[in-house]
Amino acid sequence: MVPEINYWAVLLATVSSMVVGAIWYARPVMGDRWAKLAGVNLDQPSRGPLWPMITTVIVSFITAWVLAGAASISWHFYEGSFLWAAIATAIVLWAGFTAARFITHDAFEGRSTKLTTLNIAHELITVVVMALIIGAWPPAGI
Repeated sequence: MVPEINYWAVLLATVSSMVVGAIWYARPVMGDRWAKLAGVNLDQPSRGPLWPMITTVIVSFITAWVLAGAASISWHFYEGSFLWAAIATAIVLWAGFTAARFITHDAFEGRSTKLTTLNIAHELITVVVMALIIGAWPPAGI
């Protein structure tokens, strides 16, 4: 079985990731705090933003695509609301993969708990917004 995926929702969810990141890491929101915790000088970046932005778009698309497929599989298994299946799937995947991996790597790399918390909170908001878009715009036939 190939899960049904609404690729328009996946593309919109990809864009939403960029919007959430732009807001979250804006200087007045969390940008200055993140830069201080991460040891990044926002006034003199070590390199331009082109490659990080390209990487972010690609990875955000993959995340949205996997979430859409997993939400479809979850909905087929549990039935009920596709929106709630997408949200629940996003939270479970975030906790089991994203948050768990961030915490593990950051602990070994000696990053502060504050930085880890800030980054995994951003990831949670990102996948929940993606889930809201994917869940509100299910594939045809669901």
